[in-house]
Amino acid sequence: MIINAIDLFCGVGGLTYGVQQSGINVIAGYDIDGKSKFAYEFNNNAKFILKDVKDIEEDEISNLYPKDTQVKVLMGCAPCQPFSSYSHKYKNNSSNIEKMNLLDYFGKQIILVKPDIVSMENVPQITKEPVFHKLLKVLEENEYYFNYKIVYAPEYGVPQKRRRLVLLASKLGKIELVKPKYNKSNYPTLRDTIYKLPTLKAGETDRYDPLHRSSRMSTLNMKRIKQSKPGGTWRDWDEELLLEAYKKKSGQSFGAVYGRLEWDQPSNTITTQFTGIGNGRFGHPDQDRALSLREGAMLQTFPRDYMFINPELGGNYSLSQVALQIGNAVPPKLGQSIGESIQVHLKEVYHEQN
Repeated sequence: MIINAIDLFCGVGGLTYGVQQSGINVIAGYDIDGKSKFAYEFNNNAKFILKDVKDIEEDEISNLYPKDTQVKVLMGCAPCQPFSSYSHKYKNNSSNIEKMNLLDYFGKQIILVKPDIVSMENVPQITKEPVFHKLLKVLEENEYYFNYKIVYAPEYGVPQKRRRLVLLASKLGKIELVKPKYNKSNYPTLRDTIYKLPTLKAGETDRYDPLHRSSRMSTLNMKRIKQSKPGGTWRDWDEELLLEAYKKKSGQSFGAVYGRLEWDQPSNTITTQFTGIGNGRFGHPDQDRALSLREGAMLQTFPRDYMFINPELGGNYSLSQVALQIGNAVPPKLGQSIGESIQVHLKEVYHEQN
């Protein structure tokens, strides 16, 4: 079968890369972040289209699929932040509402394009939102079989203690995500993933890899990380290093902030702010710094040679901008499992028809 896919909200290409690794051709990706174009096109055999999903014309996506396409796949991950537990208290913020509504535009394209297969990845909290159930109704009314589940990322080869929702839908028959490939006995760990990377100091950049770069640290934060233990909390510090918030009862639950990761465990969820120790448990297990950009990318399961920055820029780029792109990405290993699920489904359909 000739299978072609299009990726909405593609960013730097995590989902596209993973799906291509499964053997499915991805034609193009749409995103409003023009700074993602280099990474997307350099690492993937696909075209980056700089456009807001709200501005896509009626027949635009349908016309991108080659005429010999036998199976059309439409996939994507609408911005996750408005659905996250962290953003929940801001859910009525106008910016969050606008981002939530992007899922409606994904549904609109399903109606217009009529793809054979649909895939969507997002945070688990999205299941509590009306916009998600509206999308399910769109699938039901357009005669899709659909299935969604909350997956634990390490079970699919992603070395992070994160949970994600994966939805698969098909007009051809029942479809589901392939079974997990890992269990507690062999979850990929921090050691498996980043142990062999060169040593860095806070604020340094590796001479051979401009993405292996860590953020600077204040004198106070340097004292804090020196007193932090892998898997420990700020309770390990001397009292003069404590933030005022931690001295109050309301701050007692924030144990992971400023913490060090552990070598023989999956990392905490890689967020868009993983380069700062004050944003979560992002301290390196034994080097006095937060994770580098390359380490965060590899924990997201991007290959070590994935290029995020045009070499012409050298080290002249925004660390926070690239951290945002890495943290927002679909982990490629999870994308590969989505692609493999589509391939298994199509083989089953072909077998039944013959």
